[in-house]
Amino acid sequence: MKIQINTDKNIEGHERLATYFSEELEKGLARFEEKITRIEVHFGDENGEKFSLNDKKCVIEVRVANLQPLTVTDHSDTLEKAFSGALAKAKKSLTTTFEKQKSF
Repeated sequence: MKIQINTDKNIEGHERLATYFSEELEKGLARFEEKITRIEVHFGDENGEKFSLNDKKCVIEVRVANLQPLTVTDHSDTLEKAFSGALAKAKKSLTTTFEKQKSF
């Protein structure tokens, strides 16, 4: 499972940030790791320097073998909260997708 972390120009993409979020993805999606080929995470700050509620965005795109990519988005006031929300949505979507496959 390959993980790629991307940030927009308003967020500094530190190595520590990438390491932390990669580890969280690996732990959070461990039960699906054999089916996932790649994960791309995109972080953004929609207002740049200006303060606004829920202006941090996290988009997680999960590529699953033999299926269309699954994309989820979450907005929050911090990157960590946006990431947690998007990760929860990704888990739920993957669970639903694989449960539907079992029923066929």
